[in-house]
Amino acid sequence: MKDILNQREREFFSPLASFSEDGKRRSPDNRLDDGYRQAFSLDADRILNSLAYTRYIDKTQVFSLIKNDHLTHRVLHVQLVSRIARTIGRFLGLNEDLIEAASLGHDLGHPPFGHDGERILSKLCRNNDAGYFHHNVQSIQFLEQLERKGKGWNLTLQTLDAILCHNGEVHSKKLKPERNRGFAEFDALVKEMKTLERPLPVPMTLEGCVVRMADTIAYVGRDMEDAVRLKLIQREELPELSQDLLGITNGTIVFKLVTDLISNSLRRPFLSFTEEVSEALKQLKAFNYERIYSEPSIKEHLKPVKEIYLYLFDLYLNDLETGKLAQPMLRRFHDGLCDAYKENHSHVEIVRDFISGMTDSFFIRQAPEAMQPSYIER
Repeated sequence: MKDILNQREREFFSPLASFSEDGKRRSPDNRLDDGYRQAFSLDADRILNSLAYTRYIDKTQVFSLIKNDHLTHRVLHVQLVSRIARTIGRFLGLNEDLIEAASLGHDLGHPPFGHDGERILSKLCRNNDAGYFHHNVQSIQFLEQLERKGKGWNLTLQTLDAILCHNGEVHSKKLKPERNRGFAEFDALVKEMKTLERPLPVPMTLEGCVVRMADTIAYVGRDMEDAVRLKLIQREELPELSQDLLGITNGTIVFKLVTDLISNSLRRPFLSFTEEVSEALKQLKAFNYERIYSEPSIKEHLKPVKEIYLYLFDLYLNDLETGKLAQPMLRRFHDGLCDAYKENHSHVEIVRDFISGMTDSFFIRQAPEAMQPSYIER
């Protein structure tokens, strides 16, 4: 059955696409021989069934500790990325299964409270000689080292690479894949990224490049809409060039960006925005960073979150170093790890993995009641 689908890919995909029959895994998987699912389709199914994916439901996108059911959470963001990226990939003749798998898995490693939590946890890891913490690296950690009690999901290199190399925060007018990467080069890249404050890895496939571009497209207008809903900004305040070229609603922003990217990338070995649209996007992102992501009124109520990070990190690290494992949830996490994981990870790395896997509400519940922050009405 897969032969029919593989042949269809050869007939209809761009020669620049990633073909499912070329998917590379660390270990042979005999269960795949008689199945009907192609390599990247199976990756998407495995990610959907992971525990890390389940935890997306209670992970901050941008705004946290706010009582408003219409704000975007991480689970919606990854679905938006998937939808936008597959639309782009369809027009460019790329592999939508690979795009879906990478889109759904790209943010699995986000710790509690989004990028704010990521910065706090990264500093704690650095101070304890565990390198920088990056959520895309942690996504790989979950998928390969922690899921299925340490067995991992044995995903393809192409999917893992696209997840590792997504970076929607970086502005890219043009993105060209760095092809011919094997598992040895991939592992070296993961190791190197832990030593860098701001690594800028480039995907090995055009599909990975699409996911990276779609990440930006998915959040830049949606975050603006959430900020408007919270009355932090008004649409008329958006940069003039952005208003003229992209519009003032998320719908028009997504449409204009996707249209420009597709029309400027057809039959090319790279993805690219036009100069004008790229500049409009750059200005809109700068506006978001100044008026939304760095807004003091939003960050003020996150101070207790930092205190909880410091408290739990020290508490769990002491538990492991003394061998007491007095914290029930840490003990349950530790007991569920395979021996190979325990032998190859330091106490700091175990604490990192435990905390980064928490949902926002679970994280808060681990702290003493006096430390727990309250939600605000907006």
